[in-house]
Amino acid sequence: MPSENLRWETLEALKNSPKGKLKYSPDWVEKGEDVLAGCVEVPSLSPLSGQILKRMSPRMLLKNCSRSSSVRDTSPGLSEEAAVCRSAPISPRLKRSSCSLPAVSIQTEEEEEKEKEKAEVVAEAPAVSPEASVSTPPAVSVLSPRATQISGCIRMCEQKHKAKAKMELSLRQEQQERLVATVANHESEQLKRFEEFMELKQRQEHQSIRDTNEKEAQESLGRQEKLREEHRHRMKILNLRLREMEQQRLREVELERQRQVEGRERHRAINAIQEEVLQLNRLLQPQQSTHAEVEHAPYITRGNQLCSQLSEVVPAAADDQFPSVEDLSVAERALQEMRSLVRSLQEAVSQAAERKKKKEQEEEEEKRRQEQLKAQQEEQKKSAALSAKEKAKKEGLQTGADDSTLKWYNSLQDLANQCAQAFDDLNKAKDTQTKKIKMELQKAATTPVSQIANSSGAPLKEAFEKIDKLLSGRPVTSAGKTVSTSQHPQGLEFASYRLAEKFVKQGEEEVASNHSAAFPIGAVASGIWELHPKIGDLILAHLHKKCPYAVPHYPPMESGTSVEDYQKILGYRVDEGKVEGQDSFLKRMSGMIRLYAAIIQMRWPYSSKQGPHPHGLNHGWRWMAQILNMEPLADITATILFDFLEVCGNALMKQYRVQFWKLILIINEEYFPRIEAVTSAGQMGSVTRLKQFLETSLRTKQIPAPKSELGSAFFRS
Repeated sequence: MPSENLRWETLEALKNSPKGKLKYSPDWVEKGEDVLAGCVEVPSLSPLSGQILKRMSPRMLLKNCSRSSSVRDTSPGLSEEAAVCRSAPISPRLKRSSCSLPAVSIQTEEEEEKEKEKAEVVAEAPAVSPEASVSTPPAVSVLSPRATQISGCIRMCEQKHKAKAKMELSLRQEQQERLVATVANHESEQLKRFEEFMELKQRQEHQSIRDTNEKEAQESLGRQEKLREEHRHRMKILNLRLREMEQQRLREVELERQRQVEGRERHRAINAIQEEVLQLNRLLQPQQSTHAEVEHAPYITRGNQLCSQLSEVVPAAADDQFPSVEDLSVAERALQEMRSLVRSLQEAVSQAAERKKKKEQEEEEEKRRQEQLKAQQEEQKKSAALSAKEKAKKEGLQTGADDSTLKWYNSLQDLANQCAQAFDDLNKAKDTQTKKIKMELQKAATTPVSQIANSSGAPLKEAFEKIDKLLSGRPVTSAGKTVSTSQHPQGLEFASYRLAEKFVKQGEEEVASNHSAAFPIGAVASGIWELHPKIGDLILAHLHKKCPYAVPHYPPMESGTSVEDYQKILGYRVDEGKVEGQDSFLKRMSGMIRLYAAIIQMRWPYSSKQGPHPHGLNHGWRWMAQILNMEPLADITATILFDFLEVCGNALMKQYRVQFWKLILIINEEYFPRIEAVTSAGQMGSVTRLKQFLETSLRTKQIPAPKSELGSAFFRS
């Protein structure tokens, strides 16, 4: 309000008025001065009271309040009230009463505040002109002008506050109504949300109950499935146990059958031993052809004792029983003793016969002389045949191997056949246990050979040790099983034969496709050959059978031999009447010749023996000399000669030096034209390779070492 801005100005004007400058002294009472004398006087109205009261009406107060903000007194420190007082003449009485207004009564703090607010309203009232004071009626002495002014201000303030209170009350009512409406709306929304929440809660409870029911149903189904699975598992276990019991029963039946079979075998063996003993006992009886000096009585007595001892053992085998192993061993010892008895008798008879022959020597001297004459005649015939043969050699080369080579070749083949016959029973065995032993021995013999590679020396040494253990009769682990050749009497023969066959097969297949594999395989083969010489002979036998050019031997076609059989003898593979191609045949022959050349020059570095090579470079020199003494074959001679020189040429050069270069010169100048003469236009590949090799070697006077040759660093790796 505008009056509020004038409060401090009104107070400042009152402070600067004469009454405001009054000073209070505590000595006034002692001096008898009446300090409140002016306030006790009878109040009287000012001539301007009517105008003031008129202007203090509510309507005029509102109008004057709007105007009072624009009316100000320019004199400093003087309020509008002072201006009104100066402009109107006031009676001395009224003036005195008005001036002594502050001392009228002692007011409380609340009344002072109300008076201040009223004073502000009065200060805002416009000034009264002198003309108005003249026309006003005389003052009525009711209250003092200041009190009237203050009461008017009080009423104006009350009306103002009432209006303001009504306005604030209406605003407060509207605000309260709006608040009530807002709260009602908020509560209704809260009620809706609560209802929605309760519905959601109910749905969630229903859903949780449904989920719980479904979960329990699933768990019950799972438990049922688990029970079914356990039932199936128990049934499976019961079936397995029943099967195991059935298998155990079958095993027991099989063991009983095997026991009976073995018992019958022992029975038959004892019967056979008894039969042989009786036959040998007949040999102890004196015969007409035996010498009379030999005394048969001791032999006959001992033979009868042995027959009696054996007859005591045989009846022990009743119908439902079989002889034991001890009975069989007793019978065998009796048989051995009977054989030794017969041998001693035969030796005595032979000695008597020798003595008889000595007496007859003089009678036979003339017959021997005649036989010597006949022998001389036969020698003359043989010498004539040899001279004819030498003459044929001078005219041309041989078409086949010489007699010593053929004899060596045949002896190796006989050795291999004897070895194969030695394990014939093992090879033809039909019982499961023997077949299992045979398969395990074959795996133990062939698997280490298949694992030979030119990667490093450690795996090579491991393969060699496995083969050596197997051939020495010690147990070897193969495919997770322990195998030994002592598991069967024919195990060593079988393992040796299959091992030699596997070495040659590696040359036929592995070396044929990978020439660098010849040296590690050759190193292991030479080391095994050195420790087990029989393996070397079997390797040569298999090699000569599959590749007769390694002898060298060009087998002639004999009468009555079919074409397919002859091609097999030459080394070709014949499958259902189809002969393999020439390229495949030459590739296999090349692989086996390369393996043979590697075996000749390789030595096993870990061997403790310091003896000569079991099949060294001298055999390589012999092979080349025999090849050059035989007529070349188209496409074959050039191939095997090139492969042999490429693998073994450097070692032969270092060993034989000048003699080797003479041999190379003979090949280049005399033997190579013969090769070209028998080679057709489509078979010149191997001839060209051999020619380039010979020309390069003679030009450089050097034959390089094979690229894949194993050095000392390889065996240390």
